[in-house]
Amino acid sequence: MPLDTGQVDTGQVDIGQVDIGPLDTGPADLDLEEGNGVLNRDPLQSHASIGEALRAVRQDRGLTLDELAERTRVRRSYLEALEAMRLDALPSRPFTIGYIRAYALALGLDPEAAVERFKADEPVLDEPLRAPIGVPDERDPRVAAFIAGAVVIVVAIVLWNVAQRAMNASAPPPPKASEAQAWKLLAETRSGPVTLGPPLPAPVESTIPPLYETPGLAEAGPDGKGNDSAPANINDLSDAPLLDLTTLPATFTPKGKVYDSGNPQLGSLVTLQALNNAALIIRGTSGSVYFARQLAAGEAYKVPQLPGLTIDVSEPSDFQVFVAGQSKGVLPARQVLASKLAG
Repeated sequence: MPLDTGQVDTGQVDIGQVDIGPLDTGPADLDLEEGNGVLNRDPLQSHASIGEALRAVRQDRGLTLDELAERTRVRRSYLEALEAMRLDALPSRPFTIGYIRAYALALGLDPEAAVERFKADEPVLDEPLRAPIGVPDERDPRVAAFIAGAVVIVVAIVLWNVAQRAMNASAPPPPKASEAQAWKLLAETRSGPVTLGPPLPAPVESTIPPLYETPGLAEAGPDGKGNDSAPANINDLSDAPLLDLTTLPATFTPKGKVYDSGNPQLGSLVTLQALNNAALIIRGTSGSVYFARQLAAGEAYKVPQLPGLTIDVSEPSDFQVFVAGQSKGVLPARQVLASKLAG
């Protein structure tokens, strides 16, 4: 008798459509939606680099680089370089990690996962430190020149010392007296009486030399002419040389250039006019010179009214004195006070 197993309704098992993306060995988050078994992967691991992953998420959410730069406060150029993974256009590694963290936060992603992906893509290599880009070489060329000059001087000194030692070594030694000659000279020096001279006078404590006396000055006398009488007072008008006053003009008449003190406020009563070529010097009370000139015949000088002026001339008979324009003869002496002439 045949076995009746009955009808078995097996039905159809619908497992839906399974969407399997590209094969990737990275971790994946499984998210099975209702009605189908769709496999959603981590967006940070779904591209070749972290830069491409961030760019894909940004484009998927319809954001521009300008909007993202405003959110993250990061330059747009840095965001472009980060998406293209042009690390040479970015600052140092710590800044780059900070930009990635800010980028992920702005897109609502896990910042730590983004940083880990970057570190996995770009591990730290044990490379030597590189010199900073854009730093100018501030080496002073004068330092090198100074060092070279110092080296040349030192080498020259060393060579000069070596040459001097070589010359001294090659020079013949000085001649030496024989031992017999030395003993003979020593015996001659020791023998014979020693002569002593008279004692020398004690040294003079004062080193002042004796006063110098001009030869013939004592015989010349006080007046310098062999007379015993003293010279007359230079300010005494009574000793004026006797001249024929009739040959001199009675009033002052300019016959050449007339000099004065240059100060119109200083009046003048006394005028000296040169009869011949002669020297005239006007001195003050302290010895200061107010006027000094070699006057030609006919030239004159108006003496200012200042107290204590002394008139010094080479020859008194070469100057005619005018007081208030009237002739008073010639100068009485080589040196005379101007106030005596005006009085």
